[in-house]
Amino acid sequence: MKSGNKLIDGRALAKKIEQEVAKGVAEIKSSKGITPGLATILVGDDEGSKMYVRLKHKACERASVHAEDHTLPADAGQEELTALIHSLNNRDDIHAILVQLPLPPHLDAQAAMEAIAPGKDADGFNPVNMGKLLIGNEGLVPCTPKGIIRAMEEYGVEVEGKNAVIVGHSNVVGKPMAAMLLNRNATVSVCHVYTDDLKRYTTQADILISATGVPHLIKADMVKKGAVVFDVGISQKDGKVVGDVDFEAVLPEVSLITPVPGGVGPMTISILLQHTLESAHRLSG
Repeated sequence: MKSGNKLIDGRALAKKIEQEVAKGVAEIKSSKGITPGLATILVGDDEGSKMYVRLKHKACERASVHAEDHTLPADAGQEELTALIHSLNNRDDIHAILVQLPLPPHLDAQAAMEAIAPGKDADGFNPVNMGKLLIGNEGLVPCTPKGIIRAMEEYGVEVEGKNAVIVGHSNVVGKPMAAMLLNRNATVSVCHVYTDDLKRYTTQADILISATGVPHLIKADMVKKGAVVFDVGISQKDGKVVGDVDFEAVLPEVSLITPVPGGVGPMTISILLQHTLESAHRLSG
């Protein structure tokens, strides 16, 4: 997928992945009589989380993946959440499970990730899958980094031997992204809120990935000429949805960049569908 301009079109790539999944769903239905099934778990009524779950279910519908939404009240306890996860682990018609984050503060998100059976871990956050990623065995891995890798492949971005800089060291994006880039022989720097002189690192980056949620953190003078930039951040500024990157100012400097919205977000959801299909294949032998 080549672009005539500098934009990495996340929506077009997501559509392509959805079509691949839909084809795979039709094949597994006819060969094994199985419909891949995804269960989402939403605790509480956070509007942003509800919107993300809706987007995931709509994508499932488009790709003919069976989707179930399980909701718990905001005051649900850890035991109640764990019991729900275990019941879904035990169902043959559910191949992938996703707990929508963030959880209410009284709940332990890590414990919830550990309760999901590694083979049904749609988000790739279970420690077993994280550990496999670290030793180069990329099965179910976090969806956002996997989407970024897929975009690099589609747009012909060379990774081997390149300087890759990641801003943000979360378990959701930063750390797994670093592992995936190391697996492809990039030289990787991971920066975060404690990094002294962020600009010193970002100006060296052939590939720059920012995932902080700080609006317009990355300015034009912080980007190397011709760099490839993935903007994972999403936040509000002056009533607009913006990313970590000062897009208009940075655009002239780069060779490729993801917009916000319409960049990394749609790709992340399409990878979730891919994981559901892959899990259905694995779990059905």
